[in-house]
Amino acid sequence: MSIDRFRRGLICLAATLLTLSGAAYADTPAQPAATPSPDAATILRNARKIVTLDGIQSMTTVELGGIAQAISVRGRHRDNPILLFLHGGPSLTSMPASYSYAAPWEEYFTVVQWDQRGAGKTYRANDPDKVAPTMSDERMLADAEALVTWLRKTYHKQKIVLVGHSWGSILGVKLAQRHPDWFYAYVGAGQVVNMQQSEAMGYQATLDAARRDNNAEAVKALESIAPYPDPQLASNPEAVKAAFAKLSVDRQWMSRYGGYFHGEKAGHDPQLMSISPDYDAKDLQARDAGSEFSIPLLWAEMMKVDFTDTTHFDCPVILFHGRHDLIVSATLASRWFATLKAPQKKMIWFEDSSHILFEEESGKFFLSLVQDVLPLTHDAKP
Repeated sequence: MSIDRFRRGLICLAATLLTLSGAAYADTPAQPAATPSPDAATILRNARKIVTLDGIQSMTTVELGGIAQAISVRGRHRDNPILLFLHGGPSLTSMPASYSYAAPWEEYFTVVQWDQRGAGKTYRANDPDKVAPTMSDERMLADAEALVTWLRKTYHKQKIVLVGHSWGSILGVKLAQRHPDWFYAYVGAGQVVNMQQSEAMGYQATLDAARRDNNAEAVKALESIAPYPDPQLASNPEAVKAAFAKLSVDRQWMSRYGGYFHGEKAGHDPQLMSISPDYDAKDLQARDAGSEFSIPLLWAEMMKVDFTDTTHFDCPVILFHGRHDLIVSATLASRWFATLKAPQKKMIWFEDSSHILFEEESGKFFLSLVQDVLPLTHDAKP
């Protein structure tokens, strides 16, 4: 047999095998398409399900002050003490990013996140035009009182742990002053003491940093808003609008120089919130809209806050503060703490944090809750 005839034979054999193979595959049922992978938010939602028999996992609304307000209640064991977290801002809700740091809290506390009036899911659930006339610190405080009352009744708890961050620390101090018997402890994280002084000190520290950095753009922008803050902040719309514009400039450069997140221009909230298991895209849009809505309505009242002489508490007080915080002055918080009189008090410094200490040093924040706050719930009646 010649080589050519041998090659032609191999080619014919291969063609026959391919034909038979194709026929076999033609008789085989088509395979189903691969199931699409779940998105990140769904994965996180599934991974953090509370599966204990006595656990609590609830995302709901409660009527407070005549409007529906959104709350999340999560904890592995119903007998654990309740911890209510009052977010900052106003309107900078903690719920959409809290999955990244608060999950360990849920092993020791029943953690309540609340989107306050004008914030996040609560903003989305209500007509802003109807809510706007009600936006005041007294109304917000009354909402907080109503929520604590609801939590105590619903979960059969005489006392709870109260944590207030930044703007939430204003509500927190006022709640602890009015109702010390409701709380095992008040925890002030990024504690506001005197808003006018704090803003002035943060502004000056940022301007000094910009000058040391020879940052002509920053120096020019910051000097253009002087005096900051306005010594006399009027409450008419134009004055508030001007003050809000100055605030935006101040916060831009304060963040650039690490006063918000230590050592960073900005934190990771946008990325964390984009895959939140608790917030969808419309909730995130509402969070942004709520911030633009709430801060101008509350800023004038906030600037009047001065707790310098509010030094007597009838419940334990613990302060968590970032050493590098310029949003809320660490210096003022330290001075104020030294004057406090309370059944128990403690100040815990977060040396590698600025303002968002529960994200920047999430491990230490959790450990401090367990070591320094949780024991206070064991020494009192539930």
